[in-house]
Amino acid sequence: MLKALSNVFKIKELRNKVLFVLAMMAVYRLGAHIPVPGVDVQIIRERLFQGGVGGVFDFLDLFAGGALRNFTIFAMSITPYITASIILNLLTVVVPKLEELSKQGQEGRKKIAQYTRYGTIVLAVIQGFGITMFIQRFGAIENPGFFDLFVIIVSLTAGTAFLMWLGEQITDKGIGNGISIIIFTSILSRFPSDLYNTAKLFRAGTISVLNLLIFAVLAVIIIAGIIFVQQGERRIPVQYSKRIVGRRVYGGRSTHIPMKVNQAGVIPVIFASSVLMFPGVIAQVLPYDWAQGVSRLLSPGSSLYLVLYGIMILFFTYFYTAITFNPEEVADNMKKYGGFIPGIRPGKSTVKYLDKVLTRVTLAGAIFLTIVALLPFVLKPLTGVSISFGGTSLIIMTGVALQTMQQIESHLLMRHYEGFMK
Repeated sequence: MLKALSNVFKIKELRNKVLFVLAMMAVYRLGAHIPVPGVDVQIIRERLFQGGVGGVFDFLDLFAGGALRNFTIFAMSITPYITASIILNLLTVVVPKLEELSKQGQEGRKKIAQYTRYGTIVLAVIQGFGITMFIQRFGAIENPGFFDLFVIIVSLTAGTAFLMWLGEQITDKGIGNGISIIIFTSILSRFPSDLYNTAKLFRAGTISVLNLLIFAVLAVIIIAGIIFVQQGERRIPVQYSKRIVGRRVYGGRSTHIPMKVNQAGVIPVIFASSVLMFPGVIAQVLPYDWAQGVSRLLSPGSSLYLVLYGIMILFFTYFYTAITFNPEEVADNMKKYGGFIPGIRPGKSTVKYLDKVLTRVTLAGAIFLTIVALLPFVLKPLTGVSISFGGTSLIIMTGVALQTMQQIESHLLMRHYEGFMK
């Protein structure tokens, strides 16, 4: 492990990428401590996190890495960007123009990314306006004039826009997916305070050694399961027939199509969490009794929340897999280069076979993600450990760490160095 880690810093390009990611993580955490001007943070902590409102805001604060509790410029985190990405992905399936753009390669993806940025700013302004009006209701804004309210909304929107840019920079110049790494950093930043709170509960006798052991065992099992499923794949054998071009013979070799059990990675969990948080926050902001009832129904841990959360994870697993793996395109490429699956006719039969295998394999990955995400909510009374240690956090952190390590691994192997995974 130490040898592999030292190999990372021997390669200049890889070393620069890793150091760039670490520097951007530090910038993010620094920005998470810059307060929004004109806001009384103490009132927000008392009313949102100690006064019984909690719920949705506690869960939202997890993705903000404590920035919402301290009401800093990154209080809204990257959730407007995630919501905009979900909307654009859904529209790509139903809007012909967007579908055409998605098939135009790099240029088309750039155009869709540009639309996503515009959508992020619009959603950030709406969400910033809603949060500002909400905290104004209980006197958290020191001078609630037009200019002060405008400054708060602009500060929150600018913070989200900066995080969006930061995530894109990490993706382009660093290692891993930038948005996932920002969420990873947010969750990781909460661990010291959660460990401290858990230690306080232990000293007070609220939780016992048995509770901690049960949680530790569950955490190890969940992490091992995530790695096992993330690495698991169904290999579909492919045979290429021989082709003679001029005096050369091509093909005649056997290979396989690696079909991952969890093709979507941690994206379904992030998407499902963001979608469920959005209506909860809107309902929390509205000054009506029925809206507060909706907010309580959609509060993390409620029965309706668990049911919707599970359904959305299943939906987004299949949805994102369908976007990233197209059986028809794979079958056409195989046919183009003289490839075929033994026992399956090229063309429509191959498409049907790949689609059937993909559906079955994805089902296993989707069910696993759903169980792991919901298990801590069900077993929390047994362990008594803070919910930010829950399955959602472990899935995201383990998945992001594994994907980043795999990218580093590929860089090392490309340069004939021994990687982390043997």
